[in-house]
Amino acid sequence: MPKRGRARTSTPRAGDDLLSTLKARFEAHPHRHPGLAWAKVEARLNARALATLEAMEASGGEPDVALIDGPGVIVFVDCAEESPAGRRSLCFDREAWQARKEARPKSNALDVAAAMGVELLTEAEYRALQALEAFDAKTSSWVQTPDAIRALGGALFCDRRYDHVFTYHNGAQSYYAARGFRGKLRV
Repeated sequence: MPKRGRARTSTPRAGDDLLSTLKARFEAHPHRHPGLAWAKVEARLNARALATLEAMEASGGEPDVALIDGPGVIVFVDCAEESPAGRRSLCFDREAWQARKEARPKSNALDVAAAMGVELLTEAEYRALQALEAFDAKTSSWVQTPDAIRALGGALFCDRRYDHVFTYHNGAQSYYAARGFRGKLRV
């Protein structure tokens, strides 16, 4: 048992707990991945993927396989009902974070995503996820932003309101307690 206050290292038991959680979530939501067997997913999970999935889980993402890229591509996506709580209050990228003169957030979405080993969803992937079930009814999520928009200082985010998925823009340096990001991991 780890001592209180020390970082817990990954052990086979911790990996077993994560696999049990992922398998239970996978089996509870078959509409996210119709026709896909857990054994096929589990066979693709290596140490790098498990470390990333552990980071997604620890930050409140509730990762699950979601068919956002079409059949045959196994993609874990944050499927928490709202934007993952451990990844909110972040501006969009490092440039935006550095541009803030005061009240800087703790970090930015792109750096946190890279450190976790995930990518932000594209707008199309976000909409595909929303077609599976409703997410972000009270929060919003940064999504990948075209270079032309980012070059002008903006960034895109999405949410679901009034039973519709909306895409918005904001200054990339903005951050809000209810805005985070959803990540994806291809395995």
